[in-house]
Amino acid sequence: MVDLRSDTVTRPTPAMLEAMTSADVGDDVYGEDPSVNALEAEAAALFGKEAAVFTPTGSMANQIGLQLLVRPGEELLCDVKAHVVNFEMGAAAALGGITTRTWTVPNGRLDAALIEPMINLPNPYATTTRAIAVENTHNIGGGTVQPIEELRALRALADVYDLGLHLDGARIWNAHAATGVPFSEYGGLFDTVSVCLSKGLGAPVGSLLITDAERAARARVIRKRLGGGMRQAGFLAAAGRYALANHIDRLVEDHARAQHLARSLEPFGVCDASQVETNIVIVRIPGIAKVAAAAAEQGVRISVLGPDWGRMLTHYDVDDAGIEHAVKVVSDLVR
Repeated sequence: MVDLRSDTVTRPTPAMLEAMTSADVGDDVYGEDPSVNALEAEAAALFGKEAAVFTPTGSMANQIGLQLLVRPGEELLCDVKAHVVNFEMGAAAALGGITTRTWTVPNGRLDAALIEPMINLPNPYATTTRAIAVENTHNIGGGTVQPIEELRALRALADVYDLGLHLDGARIWNAHAATGVPFSEYGGLFDTVSVCLSKGLGAPVGSLLITDAERAARARVIRKRLGGGMRQAGFLAAAGRYALANHIDRLVEDHARAQHLARSLEPFGVCDASQVETNIVIVRIPGIAKVAAAAAEQGVRISVLGPDWGRMLTHYDVDDAGIEHAVKVVSDLVR
């Protein structure tokens, strides 16, 4: 089966499994798991931050980050297709009492100039804007990499209005692989950063919330409140450490395969290869659910996101032969 539904379907490599089974562990709720502590320190250093907090999921890392920046009854701004307002089950409102407003841009690509008119300063008549969230790369935008110039402009804007900035960096690894922008620069532009270990990096589970020491201490309280306090989590953290050390540089292979996939399918009118920047290929096929079902019968899985569109993601578990098989199956179906 060539599974292109998501890069979350990756399985641990034999070397990663070996790292997990040999991990030195303790009780992380007590702060005594050496593997978790090492992972958090390594991730924080990578982004030039003081601290990091290991979480079971990216959604939890995002929601902790938002709660650190926005108090109940205050407002978060983000784009209309952002993961934090589309795919986290209304957690910002349900768990954090956070209200949201959104802007719309093509492919989720940030335009900092659109945001300033949206900002509500503290007053007794309107909800106060307290923070802005940005997704990089942008999932539903098609793996869009946010331009570093726009991120710098956003940081300058946030400083003028004393706003917090949260980076949903679930696929920040792909942004780095595509542009070479250092992780430390991304870290310097945002107050809180969430990163995912179980997408392109191939760990079986786990994310991190990266920030300063004071916020990290508060983040541990929120994590426990959300049910994210784990015990011998070092077995999972060991997979994350292995992924950070070994799987970042190889992401360019996924990007190259996504480009090949898109260029091969583009003549059939289902995608635009010029829009593929990382490992996500957005496909537009009328009646895509039927096509996806037929493709699955032939060993290819694609993600259906609407009546006429979906996505295909390259990742560690799909090699060149898998891409060629996917091209043949999908092109035959849509001819």
